[in-house]
Amino acid sequence: MSTPTVSGLTENELKSLNEIPHPSLEDGASIYGGTKVFPDYQAEQGESYFTLVHGLAHESSVSFVAILQATRAARKGFESAIYFYGMGALNCLATRGFPTVGNSAFPGEHNINNQIKTLISEGGKVYACRFGLSLHGAREEDLIEGVIPTHPLDVQDAVIHYARKGAIINSTWMF
Repeated sequence: MSTPTVSGLTENELKSLNEIPHPSLEDGASIYGGTKVFPDYQAEQGESYFTLVHGLAHESSVSFVAILQATRAARKGFESAIYFYGMGALNCLATRGFPTVGNSAFPGEHNINNQIKTLISEGGKVYACRFGLSLHGAREEDLIEGVIPTHPLDVQDAVIHYARKGAIINSTWMF
């Protein structure tokens, strides 16, 4: 075992640390190309984009990325709607925060809330299943303003509704 050096690191720790210079690239250095392979499609008259989310806030990027995609679809001109069901309904709670509602205990705690508000403000629809809320003791009055509460039997009928409209359907699932 090597003895610690003046910096508190052992000789082998220093050797390992210095084998490859860090950072190997400066900020702003490009390591990926920028060519977009597919056309930047815009909605045609009457097209819809429907997203289903069954994932918890902050447990993975699934829910947040789904909201970003729904927002991007709205900005491309699609009638965009997102349906949170099961545990996914918890994404729609306005009561997120610690130690008080609205305070972020960590950077990004309100990313989902803010993006849901953005989607609604830009004309998208956001639905939250009442049964999904009830499974976790969440109250309907705690939903983000503008989120539309739905009956548990609406999940399937919403899919049918948007499928019959010819919507692009993006379904995410966590767990």
